[in-house]
Amino acid sequence: MIENRQRTMNKDSLQKDGIKNTRNRIRWRAIWLGSILALAICLLTPFNNAYRQATPLGGGHFPVAPFYGLVWMMILTAVARRIFRSRDWLTGKELLVSWALMILLSGIAWTGLTRTFFINMTAPYHFATIENRWEEVLHPLLPKIWYHESQEAIANLYNGFAGGRQMGWWEVLQQIPWNAWALPLLTWGGFILLCYFVMICIVSLLSKQPLYNERMNFPLLRVPFLMVEALEQQGLGRFFSNRFLLAGLMVPVCLHLINGLSFYYPSVPQIPTLILAGKYFPKHGLFSGFYKLKIYIYPAFIGFAFLTSKQISFSFWFFFLAGSLLIGLLNFLGINIPAAALGVTFGPTISRPEEAQMIGAYGVFFLFLAWLARYHFMDVLHQSIGFKKEKESGSEWIATPLAFWGFVVGGFGIVFWCHYFGIPFLFSFLLVGAFFMVMLVAMRVICQGGLAYFTLTVAPIDGLMTFFGPKFFTSIGILVAGVVQKVLFVDLRESLMPSLLHARKVTEEVANNRRIFISIIITLMAGIAISFLAMLTLCYKFGIRELQLDWATRTTVAVYDNIYSLVESPVKPGQWVMIFSLAGALVMLALAICYHRFYWWPIHPIGYLTAYSSAMWILWFSFFIGWLCNALCMRYGGVVLFKKLRNFFIGMIIGDFLMAGSWALYGLFQYSSYQVLPT
Repeated sequence: MIENRQRTMNKDSLQKDGIKNTRNRIRWRAIWLGSILALAICLLTPFNNAYRQATPLGGGHFPVAPFYGLVWMMILTAVARRIFRSRDWLTGKELLVSWALMILLSGIAWTGLTRTFFINMTAPYHFATIENRWEEVLHPLLPKIWYHESQEAIANLYNGFAGGRQMGWWEVLQQIPWNAWALPLLTWGGFILLCYFVMICIVSLLSKQPLYNERMNFPLLRVPFLMVEALEQQGLGRFFSNRFLLAGLMVPVCLHLINGLSFYYPSVPQIPTLILAGKYFPKHGLFSGFYKLKIYIYPAFIGFAFLTSKQISFSFWFFFLAGSLLIGLLNFLGINIPAAALGVTFGPTISRPEEAQMIGAYGVFFLFLAWLARYHFMDVLHQSIGFKKEKESGSEWIATPLAFWGFVVGGFGIVFWCHYFGIPFLFSFLLVGAFFMVMLVAMRVICQGGLAYFTLTVAPIDGLMTFFGPKFFTSIGILVAGVVQKVLFVDLRESLMPSLLHARKVTEEVANNRRIFISIIITLMAGIAISFLAMLTLCYKFGIRELQLDWATRTTVAVYDNIYSLVESPVKPGQWVMIFSLAGALVMLALAICYHRFYWWPIHPIGYLTAYSSAMWILWFSFFIGWLCNALCMRYGGVVLFKKLRNFFIGMIIGDFLMAGSWALYGLFQYSSYQVLPT
């Protein structure tokens, strides 16, 4: 009898495992759905963002369009389950996979790649003048295979075809000079895909460290995960009807309904969401660093801050205020360091020598992450060279040996690509290493910190310039490094790597992850092609001059201006830059040691990395409010109150993004659009 009972229990266990395995398998329908919607976002984004100037369909690392689509797909799925009780069209996990595929492509279609790409490929010729001497100094250095040199085709790109506005989209597409564009697009397309493949290999190799060894919290994934949990428990209706969630939902709905109506009908009064607090601080003295302080109110970001750990959310606003106070303190002490001491820099927002602290801080934090993952690195190395056999598992995107050697071969491919076009061989290693080092650190800051909007302070090249000087690059090396960096490794508001880690977390328990890997590769290839196609067609129809591409043009021209300055006068950055870089390294080292050694330590090191980021000028107040609510809730109400109040902040996130998506749809049919989220 005991044997029969044991046999029955084993049989039941196998049946449960089989059911669980089936539920965790992703069917092709979910992949097709996610891919088609992702490609639709790529197709619409340039028109929506550049021509209509509407709320960006992508934007940040929690983009509007994918989440808006996810919410409605969940509602439709829940309704379909009630009507067709015997049919399970899509599981919650499958909906998350579809959402992840949309997130991966939403950034490529705009700031992650396409927004500046064609300006980058034509700026040296279109903006060359007698005064800037680009034709004399830069043109001999430009790799011809990279660029489109036809003056007529470039002029049409910026001015649009004659009568282009009256042409149909298909007619414009046929008139694009594809013969001239074919070689540059193939050259750069191959390089971009190689970089994306290396990023996928890196995430596949390193994801076990944050996912399993550190059990890292992913604040940006909390809301989708909770929605899926409610859907799978047949409780999506109860989830959305929760009174705390509805109360939070009404805050952004009312706010943006009134302000949206005010945008289109000025007679409707507006609720201010921007407070200029700088006027309350003096222009000189101890508090001069707050002279331009602004307070932005974004309900969704307050919600993300509440869901982030208190230690991290506290660190973000604390270091932002501390960094501003340092500027005033130096002014108070009479240490006035001119901005010229920075020399020539490629960082998106760096404007003062004090901000060079981030050069050293990024390097030390990367070493800290490597030290935390040292045992995982050894395990990966042993599996890759055959000293240790990998456990067979379909839950990984790529088998560990394949991911490791893919990373090695792909990394060498990028190095040789850079060397072929003029960067010294040794420096190619340093440059590519700096690129991916910064990407890894930024990925950690975004995913662990819950930063839906993030910008770098300094660029990877700035760190190499500080320690080696521009002469080590050579003239053509400076040009190649600056252009490559602008294409993929400096504008990180919609970068791919954090989205890949989020996608890896989403597919953590999926049984057939090899299918996901193949789907990601194919979808990325199709997304790049469609994004390029959509952007080229839009530019030739209306002309870059008529589109909302001022930021892209300004920042790209600035890159070539900086390259020209370094080629003509390769001057090393001033001594103050080195001093602040070393100071940043020491501060980060102290923060990392205290964070790792003392359990009571209240400050997280990643807060220091965002102290001078332009993102914190927008988000610092949201993180302050989110941290304050979290701290008060846990102190006076404990876990019970936290779980109840959490729904209020989830409601603010859902409401903000639902209003952003709704106004974005409305903006497609208008000539201007109300902006809900930061752009």
